[in-house]
Amino acid sequence: MLYVIYAEDNADSLEKRSAVRPAHVARLQLLRDEGRLILAGPMPAVDSNEPGVAGFTGSTVVAEFASLEEAQAWAKDDPYIAAGVYKQVQVKPFKRTF
Repeated sequence: MLYVIYAEDNADSLEKRSAVRPAHVARLQLLRDEGRLILAGPMPAVDSNEPGVAGFTGSTVVAEFASLEEAQAWAKDDPYIAAGVYKQVQVKPFKRTF
């Protein structure tokens, strides 16, 4: 089943986000290589693909997992959590229509 992982950033976390981004992206690449990643990306804090110092307000991932518990465990192990980038993470089942 598909799951949405929606994470909100802590304020002023751009430096932390940048420092651990390679580890964060590597985990997403593994999901992609397994054919389980539908989409993933950050949410710019301003109306621009390149927000510069404004940074990001969070991230969204849509991926396939065997269960809600597996999706939650995967999200919990994100390097952004350990680094203090994310303030809050929600994991919810998702039904793709289009």
